[in-house]
Amino acid sequence: MTGLFSLVKRSMKVYFKDKGMFFTSLITPLILLVLYATFLRNVYESSFTDALNEAGVSVSEALINGCVGGQLVSSLLAVSCITVAFCSNMLMVQDKYSGVGKDIAVSPVKGRTVALGYYIGTFISTLLVNVVAAAVCFLYLRSVGWYLSGADVAKVLLDVVLLVMFGTALSSIINCFLSTQGQMSAVGTIVSAGYGFICGAYMPISQFSEGLQKAISFLPGTYGTSLLKNHMLRGVFEEMGNQHFPAEVVEAIKDSVDCNIYFMDEKVLQSNMYICLIAATAVAVLIYVMINALMRKRTV
Repeated sequence: MTGLFSLVKRSMKVYFKDKGMFFTSLITPLILLVLYATFLRNVYESSFTDALNEAGVSVSEALINGCVGGQLVSSLLAVSCITVAFCSNMLMVQDKYSGVGKDIAVSPVKGRTVALGYYIGTFISTLLVNVVAAAVCFLYLRSVGWYLSGADVAKVLLDVVLLVMFGTALSSIINCFLSTQGQMSAVGTIVSAGYGFICGAYMPISQFSEGLQKAISFLPGTYGTSLLKNHMLRGVFEEMGNQHFPAEVVEAIKDSVDCNIYFMDEKVLQSNMYICLIAATAVAVLIYVMINALMRKRTV
């Protein structure tokens, strides 16, 4: 336990000591928020109002702002929890490049302890950044349209924790096979560019082709994004009910913004979304620890 604590402490110390890495991780979600609010807001708002106009339903500007804002910030957090993990998880690659990894490999610390040390250190660093990002997102929602309860805020934070755990596990597995910062930067760029599309953050999955929707339904990140959207928009949908929106209209909106996800044409319950995300994270962590242990034996 002492060895694990020391490894976690070292990981966090190195991360926060590198001001460039820390501030890059911290500012990335804020830049995404500005970009989302600037470029995606009008797209989301237009699709939302067009759908309501077709249904012959009038809605207040405050409710539109709350719905669009909830979509924006949930998409941002869904992407940030994964991409920041790749940015924060560079110590493992740096240790390989600098030779520190070989020194750790010949130490009496067990391989699984070393792996967990990297994982927990990256998880804590990534979580701190995303908690700050979530706070900024809540402030943004407060300014455009607030429909969240205390329970909704707590559930959003829980979603952030689970997605950070998943993102850290995913980045840890990939980083096991990287040995230079150039490779790490290339992977980070690819993940930043592509993950938002395959998890439904940049564009709702409901707008993809049927075959692509079925393929994406197998990805755990899809359910993490949907959970964030459900909890960010729950209050908006409740207010729609209070304003006597037809139930079929509300369900259609949920379908269009991916609050409702379907697996093999069956609607996935939120409880099952949690099970899928948690199970995928546990499997990913186990795979990462096993890979790290095997590579450590080869090094020794």
